[in-house]
Amino acid sequence: MMRPGRLAYAVAVSRWAPDARERLESAALDLFVENGYEATTVAQIAERAGLNRATFFRHFADKREVLFGGEDVLAGLFGDAVRDAPAQATPTECLRAAFAAADAVMTPAQRAKAAKRVQVLAANSEVQERGLLKHARIAAAISAALRARGTDELTARLGAEVAMLAFRVAVERWMRAREDEPFGLHAAAALDEVQTRAAELAPGARLRA
Repeated sequence: MMRPGRLAYAVAVSRWAPDARERLESAALDLFVENGYEATTVAQIAERAGLNRATFFRHFADKREVLFGGEDVLAGLFGDAVRDAPAQATPTECLRAAFAAADAVMTPAQRAKAAKRVQVLAANSEVQERGLLKHARIAAAISAALRARGTDELTARLGAEVAMLAFRVAVERWMRAREDEPFGLHAAAALDEVQTRAAELAPGARLRA
């Protein structure tokens, strides 16, 4: 049995571990893939991460949030990047700035996690709905940031939806790309392509053969 002093130390280390969130996320994804989402408990996630349940709930509201915690980070990054873009920047340039900012968090480690996340989502309709809500929040953050710059509401909403479609396409391609290819490269290309295809829907535009 662990002595009280050592127990207190272990709890303190668990509580304040600087990489606790990262460890919990990695442990959860591994367990979801190994045992299934439904069969995995918070206690198991905490144990695999070498932490305790209290630490888990300090970082995540429930086990579904482990799958989408990064989406909240992206919403903040995208919104800040759009707001901080130069005053003369066009909405498209603001979206490019948002994708460039995402490069800081779209790391090779995150790419590996993204592959596991896709696998878990494909097998669980329950968490797919939460994913849609998270993506809607990111779009809302982008739209609000564009409106704050003076962009009219419809253009801001359209820009946000274009950005989210480009983001999803970029993630899909990034996951299949070489490990040394940065996310930003695929994001910029996807944004260009989505905007080009959208322009082809305009009245009188020629469709691709």
